[in-house]
Amino acid sequence: MGADDEFYVRYYSGHTGRYGHEFLEFEFRGDGMCRYANNSQYRNDSLIRKEMHLSPTMLKELKRIIEDSEIMKEDDNQWPRKNVVGRQELEIRFGNEHISFETAKLQSLGEVQESNDPDGLRAFYYLVQDLKCLIFSLISLHFKIKPI
Repeated sequence: MGADDEFYVRYYSGHTGRYGHEFLEFEFRGDGMCRYANNSQYRNDSLIRKEMHLSPTMLKELKRIIEDSEIMKEDDNQWPRKNVVGRQELEIRFGNEHISFETAKLQSLGEVQESNDPDGLRAFYYLVQDLKCLIFSLISLHFKIKPI
């Protein structure tokens, strides 16, 4: 794989609170590997880890989603800093471009609108929503989780 073909996406959202370090994290790699981890200590839940391989078609669609979001043009200097509520991180390596964002956990679109960079933060917010929907759909398709 050449430098122009590099592709990697990692998202993290977490905080440390009454139940310890709780987080959601997932990554997509250019070779098709997809990893997911969710750690919630609420009611003594345990760490959930899932791995799967994505088809070339799925990777192509993921790249299209990222390109359409235009997130690679954004800068997080004016975004809210991490705080006691938690933080979100998004790292993308796409060909020769590499970005890494860190911001506070966003609870609503209203927080985005009130920020110092609503346009940039909106691109981040919607891309994260799309990526979360994608990963949860993939997990639902690959792993039939049935309550006991």
